[in-house]
Amino acid sequence: MFAAVQFAARKGLAESATEKVTEAASRQRARRTGVRGETYAYWYLRRQKYVMVARNYTAPGLKGEIDMVGYDGSVLAFVEVKTRTAERPDLPRPEEAVNAEKEHNLARMAGQFLRARKLEGVPHRFDVIAIESRAGARPILRLHKGAFTSSRPNGG
Repeated sequence: MFAAVQFAARKGLAESATEKVTEAASRQRARRTGVRGETYAYWYLRRQKYVMVARNYTAPGLKGEIDMVGYDGSVLAFVEVKTRTAERPDLPRPEEAVNAEKEHNLARMAGQFLRARKLEGVPHRFDVIAIESRAGARPILRLHKGAFTSSRPNGG
């Protein structure tokens, strides 16, 4: 299946910006690029033998979401996907967008995920997938396993 996704992405995940657009249209285009990036990352992880157990996990009362949760062998990986278009060289690399606040929010949600499913003792880590996309070119994907650690036990 990843081969089909890769074929479809051969000309990029981003839409070409051929005309001047409003801020709202720009946000919508960025959202669509992000969804395409998450789909591409999902199938990439499946090809890497991850067993996915959740996508777009949110916890009531907590800010943000966890893009994907899956087992990499016996380790439960909480995966954050960051997709950027190469047309915006003023932005930092995608993985640099996972700052301390984002790490804190992800760790809190991961802790809630583990508690809700009675998985507190399961070894886990936080992975980041960085995708750089350019219209007309295959996306560049970087997987950072163990990109950061939770500051509290069990991520919570």
